[in-house]
Amino acid sequence: MQLLRKIAFPVSLVYALVVYVRNVLYDIGFFKSRSFKTPTICVGNLSVGGTGKTPMIEYLVKNLKDSYKVAVLSRGYGRKSNGFVQATVQSAVEEIGDEPFQILNKFSEITVAVDGDRCNGILNLEQSVGPDVILLDDAFQHRKVKPTFSILLTAYDNLYAKDWYLPTGNLRDAKKESRRAHMIVVTKCPGNLTGDDQHKIKKLLHPKTDQKVLFSTLQYDEELKSTTGHKNLGDLKGREVTLVTGIANPKPLMVYLKNKGLDLEHMEYRDHHFFSNSEIELFNSKALVLTTEKDFARLKGKVKNLYYIRVKHVFLDEGATLLNTAIEGVMQ
Repeated sequence: MQLLRKIAFPVSLVYALVVYVRNVLYDIGFFKSRSFKTPTICVGNLSVGGTGKTPMIEYLVKNLKDSYKVAVLSRGYGRKSNGFVQATVQSAVEEIGDEPFQILNKFSEITVAVDGDRCNGILNLEQSVGPDVILLDDAFQHRKVKPTFSILLTAYDNLYAKDWYLPTGNLRDAKKESRRAHMIVVTKCPGNLTGDDQHKIKKLLHPKTDQKVLFSTLQYDEELKSTTGHKNLGDLKGREVTLVTGIANPKPLMVYLKNKGLDLEHMEYRDHHFFSNSEIELFNSKALVLTTEKDFARLKGKVKNLYYIRVKHVFLDEGATLLNTAIEGVMQ
């Protein structure tokens, strides 16, 4: 795979040129970016997947839902529907995508919608719901929308400053576009990341003087959940466990589970993978299947003895206070 990526380097140069021209056309106003009357908070990245966008959206929902009427707008990657869809309790994962489905099931009191055209999605939400704030999931590269506040995520083990354009690297947008973010969050950091290490990363990212750089780590639940009951993670020691993942970067989860003393069979699939009948049959032959919350949305009701593990962002130092203060400023 790495060899193919290196061979594709000339293609990445063409891709970089296309990205550059597109951004210039937006910068000079040839392509228009649109603002909206409803405050919009964008969560996104410069690379493809694996930075923890959905847990960050959930973090914002938890902090806003008790005081404001919240709507989440996503593209609904991998869904089998088209155009604008406002989710309901009857919505299937195939209709809205796995991540919106996860958010809908966790936060039934908010509005969840999907639309590949973010401008159209925002207009529909303003007309049908009238939310106080719209959270835009994975929309940093969608420059047709000029959000009120943008949070740019980059993973500790794959910083955009060290990356290169697709298909040789994982960048889908130019590094310099990080200047459009109001705040940068380095995700998936070690919990013991030192101040010196943080300083080195900040120098590498080279933020603008008005850009705050925050650091967060992933925290996994000790309690595993299912539709039929719960188990403690420690209960799986010494048992045959199959981990099924269809996410962009399962490495942090694998490291966490191995550090907990679990001996796992790992069946890894591409991000947003919709599992076939033969794969479901294979999973049902396993003694116990552990998966992510996102993958559970696509496996629920199909696989017996299935459990999932929840994950959330935990900010280092004063990061949570800085983010919460910034978000409250948006809502004033």
